[in-house]
Amino acid sequence: MTLYARFAAHLDAALNALVAAGDLPEGLDRRAVTVEPPRDPSHGDLSTNAAMVLAKPAKTNPRALAEKIVVELGKLDAVEGVSIAGPGFINMTLTQDTWRDELRAIIQAGGDYGRSTMGAGTSVNIEYVSANPTGPMHMGHCRGAVVGDALASLLEFVGHKVIREYYVNDAGGQVDVLARSTHLRYREALGETIEIPEGLYPGDYLKPIGAKLAAEHGDAFVGQPESAWLALFRREAVAAMLVMIKDDLALLGIHHDLFSSEAELQAAGKPEAAEAWLRERGLVYDGVLEAPKGETPEDWEPVELPLFRSTQFGDDQDRPIKKSNGQWTYFGADLAYHFQKAQTADQLIDIWGADHAGTVKRIVAAVQALTEGKTRFDVKLVQMVRLLRAGEPVKMSKRAGNFVTLADVVQEVGKDVVRFTMLTRKADAQMDFDFAKVVEASKDNPVFYVQYAHARVASLHRRAAEAGIVCNTVDLSRLDATELRLVQRAAQFPRIAEAAATAREPHRIAFYLYDLAAEFHAAWNMGNDDPSRRYLQPDDPALTCARLFLADAIGQIIRNGLAVMGVEAVEEMH
Repeated sequence: MTLYARFAAHLDAALNALVAAGDLPEGLDRRAVTVEPPRDPSHGDLSTNAAMVLAKPAKTNPRALAEKIVVELGKLDAVEGVSIAGPGFINMTLTQDTWRDELRAIIQAGGDYGRSTMGAGTSVNIEYVSANPTGPMHMGHCRGAVVGDALASLLEFVGHKVIREYYVNDAGGQVDVLARSTHLRYREALGETIEIPEGLYPGDYLKPIGAKLAAEHGDAFVGQPESAWLALFRREAVAAMLVMIKDDLALLGIHHDLFSSEAELQAAGKPEAAEAWLRERGLVYDGVLEAPKGETPEDWEPVELPLFRSTQFGDDQDRPIKKSNGQWTYFGADLAYHFQKAQTADQLIDIWGADHAGTVKRIVAAVQALTEGKTRFDVKLVQMVRLLRAGEPVKMSKRAGNFVTLADVVQEVGKDVVRFTMLTRKADAQMDFDFAKVVEASKDNPVFYVQYAHARVASLHRRAAEAGIVCNTVDLSRLDATELRLVQRAAQFPRIAEAAATAREPHRIAFYLYDLAAEFHAAWNMGNDDPSRRYLQPDDPALTCARLFLADAIGQIIRNGLAVMGVEAVEEMH
């Protein structure tokens, strides 16, 4: 049990003692009670809001309740002092030995430090990327891919069973456009000179597929009506695009458990099943939509359509699930897809581009209806990334046609730089990705700054070995209060991981690692002015071993956090 979890248990025991003594009523809701670092470090090591949260339901004064809690907490051997701040916040100062014990716990737990059972027994389906299968992955897909994959790893880290899913939109008009574009490349492979008209995909990436179809079928589909070849070319092109997409995602270390096909979903009658289920409960009815704003009666022909009662669940208007021609709307197909997902997981998460913001209310309403409010469902919106090179916009890729490919970016700066950078801002905040800055060796570049901290830890081992220092035993009493402050930051990792998972915000791990690295670098740099503060003390092997133990713990936390982010920790910086 990590330090914050341990003190949450200590606090719970203190409150139980007050209940037993009759100072607190039984059955109070303690879910809002927290144990966390105080906002001002000078106030102590840990802080709790217990008295502030429980005083009102207990019908007592917060400060009076705080005084009773303080008495109980003061009995703990690990607590050096307890005080009350303001109207009833309780601050605790822990003994130095408590922090030394936590330091040992970090080393002992190793890669498992920070892992949690918080999500045990709960499965989460997280759908991310889900780009149309019409070309290679580009940087417009990259941020959502990284955010989704890091969130999946984070949820696993805190105990959830996670299903990583990619929804293949292979039933819409865009795949017909892909098939027509491929047919042009097929004709080109047979020696015909072609021009790509407006509205078709111009990228060279379709040439190999056209050549393959030409080799397999010769000129059988030249001059033939579209009905003779569209289905075949669509199937072949989508399959080739999925291979390309999987290869591109693999460059980022991303692998999905499921690739679910929209075409297969519709062929299996899943939308009809979802509609029937909703009709049985009065949540789909046949009605007429209001005329769009600005339309006159002459411009608008009312048509009766099957409508989902999304206003019953907080949406602005009821939504059609079918078009007037009988085809499913995008929303109708998505509704069925989420109905299918909800039957395989306890919780659902969708990672969408910010351009889909307008559809969030309706799909949230649909999931609430389809799961009868029992399934937690989160939609995380991810803003686009602006690509720059030394401040100037990056030119588009000729091979891709009209975008910058993910593969080109990974090849230039590396997987780890791309992944870490995508998590250095909140997902719904705008982001600039400057090729010059993301590889810059400076404090202003979080990727470098965190990796450099880990590399410094690794360098200590090499230098200690060169100095002939062997650490068979470690005396942590040699570490003073200044050095133990690093442990206080390191010990926050488990609670940061749980909070990030609860909020569905993996960027919190990147923020935390940057703060941890900053404190480590600051402690390291103290040795520049004061030689006694250097981690390597050749004349004092025992002190060196204690400081090396401390550095190892910081390195372990960095490795654990980077692993959640899907980033490798480097041993050396070049």
